[in-house]
Amino acid sequence: MPPPLTSGQAADLAQRYGLVAAARRPTLPEYVGQVWSRRHFTVAYARARLTALYADARLGQIWHVLTPLLNVFVYWLIFGYLLRRTDGTGDNYIAFLTVGVFTFTYTRESISTGTWSISNRIELVRAVHFPRACLPIAATLIQLQQLLMSMGVVITIVLATGEPLAPRWLLIVPALLLQSVFNLGCAMLMARIGARNHDIGELVPFVLRTWMYLCGVFYSVAKVAGGAPQPFRFLLESNPGAVYIELARHSLLQGFGHTTPHIWAMAVLWAGLALVGGLVVLWQAEHTYGRG
Repeated sequence: MPPPLTSGQAADLAQRYGLVAAARRPTLPEYVGQVWSRRHFTVAYARARLTALYADARLGQIWHVLTPLLNVFVYWLIFGYLLRRTDGTGDNYIAFLTVGVFTFTYTRESISTGTWSISNRIELVRAVHFPRACLPIAATLIQLQQLLMSMGVVITIVLATGEPLAPRWLLIVPALLLQSVFNLGCAMLMARIGARNHDIGELVPFVLRTWMYLCGVFYSVAKVAGGAPQPFRFLLESNPGAVYIELARHSLLQGFGHTTPHIWAMAVLWAGLALVGGLVVLWQAEHTYGRG
């Protein structure tokens, strides 16, 4: 048996024949290029997952619409009918509630599915070489497609409850685009956490449910924060979940009222921070996914 190579000899041999480590982490620009080059794979994977998601359910994707509608009914029954807590929500509480529930559901489901996008596909990660960011991107695309299907229901309810069709409705497009970027960044961040800590699954639903109560899904953040100290008011109004809900309501509801100052700037800031932060955090552990 020949003597084992030293590290220096192995490095020289690898350099001579152009060998590179199979698990080498690419640079960040290289990684972004690899993600873009696999865009067709990501879209095809998202379509396949969406088809399989409701394969065993008789009503299929309709459940993605029925579940938020049932939540709307429950929240209306408790806060709108029994408790009469509708101050500051405008003159159309049902539309106010519907927009809030469906908008927050998009963010919640993107983060929830993104958390498990890598760890639940560990066989695929170990068998096929591709940028792991493709998996949380696909998870977000699935939720985006389901949201677009749900928007037909949202718009129908908004119109049926008396809201007029107005040019301001076009603002929903940039609002949802910024929210999608934010959701993608959060999904990539949580994919990194979920890949290394499987116990996080017990905590994520609790955190998301608590976050929902702080986002003004069924109450007016401006009304609640109106008499609060300035730091607390700033935290409530800067909450990214509340920001994207407020933008959606401002776009679709005529009687919603004035928006928080600089809300579009906050939406852009949160989207940029989430995307850059999530991508960098996910990329830093690219060479570790799939290992025992």
